[in-house]
Amino acid sequence: MSDASNPLLSPSTLEYRLPPFAFIADEHYEPAFEAAFAEHLAEIEQITANPDAPTFENTLVALERAGRTLRRVAAVFYNKSSADSTDATNALDERLAPRMAAHEDAINLNAALYARIRAVRDGLDARDDLTAESRYLVERYFTDLTLAGAGLDEEAKAQLSQLNQRISGLQAKFEKQLLADTNELAVVFDDATELDGLGDGELSAAAEAAKERGLEGKYLVTLVLPTGHPWLSSLSRTDVRHRIMTASRSRGAREGANDNRPLVLELVSLRAQRARLLGFASHADFVTAGQTAGSAANVAEMLGTLAPAAGRNARREHASLEATAGSPVGAADWDYWTEKVRVAEYDVDTTALRPYFEAERVLHDGVFFAATKLYGITFAERADLAGYHPDVRVFEVFDEDGSKLGLFLYDLYTRDSKRGGAWMNSLVDQSELLDEPTTVVVNNHNVPKPAAGEPTLLTFDEVHTLFHEFGHALHGLFGHSVYPRFSGTSVHRDFVEFPSQVNEMWMLWPEVLANYAKHHETGEPIPQDIVDRITASETFNEGFSTSEYLGAALLDQAWHVLSPEQAEAVTDVAAFEASALAAVGLDFAPVPPRYQSSYFAHTFSGGYDAQYYSYIWSEVLDADTVEWFKENGGLTRENGSRFRARLLGVGGTKDPIEAYVDFRGRRAELAPLLKRRGLLD
Repeated sequence: MSDASNPLLSPSTLEYRLPPFAFIADEHYEPAFEAAFAEHLAEIEQITANPDAPTFENTLVALERAGRTLRRVAAVFYNKSSADSTDATNALDERLAPRMAAHEDAINLNAALYARIRAVRDGLDARDDLTAESRYLVERYFTDLTLAGAGLDEEAKAQLSQLNQRISGLQAKFEKQLLADTNELAVVFDDATELDGLGDGELSAAAEAAKERGLEGKYLVTLVLPTGHPWLSSLSRTDVRHRIMTASRSRGAREGANDNRPLVLELVSLRAQRARLLGFASHADFVTAGQTAGSAANVAEMLGTLAPAAGRNARREHASLEATAGSPVGAADWDYWTEKVRVAEYDVDTTALRPYFEAERVLHDGVFFAATKLYGITFAERADLAGYHPDVRVFEVFDEDGSKLGLFLYDLYTRDSKRGGAWMNSLVDQSELLDEPTTVVVNNHNVPKPAAGEPTLLTFDEVHTLFHEFGHALHGLFGHSVYPRFSGTSVHRDFVEFPSQVNEMWMLWPEVLANYAKHHETGEPIPQDIVDRITASETFNEGFSTSEYLGAALLDQAWHVLSPEQAEAVTDVAAFEASALAAVGLDFAPVPPRYQSSYFAHTFSGGYDAQYYSYIWSEVLDADTVEWFKENGGLTRENGSRFRARLLGVGGTKDPIEAYVDFRGRRAELAPLLKRRGLLD
């Protein structure tokens, strides 16, 4: 295949450099990667072979210019492989993983490149003409390459490269097997009466999912990424709830082709070995050294502070559920009886709120409306621009002055080719250096698609997720940098969730809620008394929510604080999980972790290894920021401008905690988070 015939090997000629999805086929990816790898290595060779003394311009700027083709190809492929995979892309993903790791090592472990960067760093004091962003670029590259192992001897580098390739391959395999098992374990029901409690929209979605698999007349409940399922709160039959929960918790933990447990054990062992090679006591210490947390001990201290109170609250909540049910309440029953208690204590039934959350109205009159009020940006759908799947919608985003910010791609519905969960991707990153003035971002969700003509009615949690993921999209759209290294959401992993969590606050903000929460048939707004009761119940069930999250976060840490010897000694995944949860007081069967190891994609394939703590670490900043907005007038353009200019807009161009202090005027306080989660005495 010639370069000219491969649409991935030339910059897109479409507006905003949107990838030409209509012309990209599966067979284009592998040759595009091979060509991009070769081009990138040649660019690095040109930098290291330069006979001139290392300077910021001939080393760091040249390094930022290098790899442009690879970044473009990788952005398109990894979006495709996660959101609309095929057998071909799944196979390539598994083959490509060690190849990508080897390529990254060829750069990160390049002794000549490291020496040039070190020389530039050592000479920074002699340069008074560099911007703060340029100086930070030098420091970040030096830190990143040091942590990657650039200072090791050649024998250790060879060993490290082998470990990286094996780890990368296992992570790709974990994701592939999880997707396959998730599809295989979807639960089939013969009759709608078994799904008593679901509304017409949910039944329509289940029937449509069954039809797509050739099961005409039946109903298919597809599984979501977390342990629980949104429909468990509505389904009245205990046996049906237990079938769904059993299927969910079985993913990746059954003997056979999709058993992820051996992958978990090997990944943990290899990561521990790599950490020791790099001079760290554990993988968790290695990972957190480059984050705002600074160390695994700091993470353990925070999580350990929260876990006991969360566990106590969860047990109190469970007692209330069993009192209402008059029978034992297990993990599969928790959501169902929670809604009963919520109705009894607060007269709020979140399952009955779906008619007020029609997806199109939530998007335009909620998510977009809040962004316009806060930041002045506007949206226009572009039906003439194609996404990577027929369900993908493309929106043009304009700044307040009418200038172009970028494109927002919206992929709402679940499908067998899409991995579970919800996430944001970037397809084109803004960069002054590379003359990329605008951004292209994607939000992916997994909402069941009803039959044609039926409205898509969202659950309370799904609305929450739409606001959350759009916070990531805003971060990507607003982030402005000179260098591609700092574009958009390219910040520390334990900071990246902060902007998205802040955006969640607008979901229930009175002005926003009144604009979008209207009955899809009558147009009547959601009654104010319901809103008041929702607000009054904000800490209701927080023991469960905090415990299930902390269970997963602490499980992630437990796996990754192991030494190589300790990791090698673990042979039973389930036994290790039980022991780890018991050690922190979260071994409570009715509240399993949000993710168990065999389907914990965040930590075993999604880049959050030893970093799942990031959500609550960022939530400290988020809760403190919400207090600031409330103290300063809420949803105003002035507040939006400040938050955009001092946080969202800086991308990764400065230390994130410095950016936060610049916005807030001080460091974040813990009290707002404790209050929000009902953890204050």
